[in-house]
Amino acid sequence: MYKVIKAFFDLQDVKETKSGTVYTEYNAGDIYPREGLEPSAERIAELSGSDNKQHTPLIEKVEEKPEEKPKKKPTK
Repeated sequence: MYKVIKAFFDLQDVKETKSGTVYTEYNAGDIYPREGLEPSAERIAELSGSDNKQHTPLIEKVEEKPEEKPKKKPTK
């Protein structure tokens, strides 16, 4: 999972509408990728490095924390 650190429009995630082409917008703090999108390793590298149109990293990897199990209460 990745967190967006700088807003961008994903020019490779396109939807055609009656009004024209719509690109998926990501804002700082959003999770990348959106549900249903599986970007290539090359796309991840492009967005997390400076080899993109903004010439700056746009996403960063977020380590997912394992879910904590509820603590059991001692029995009497």
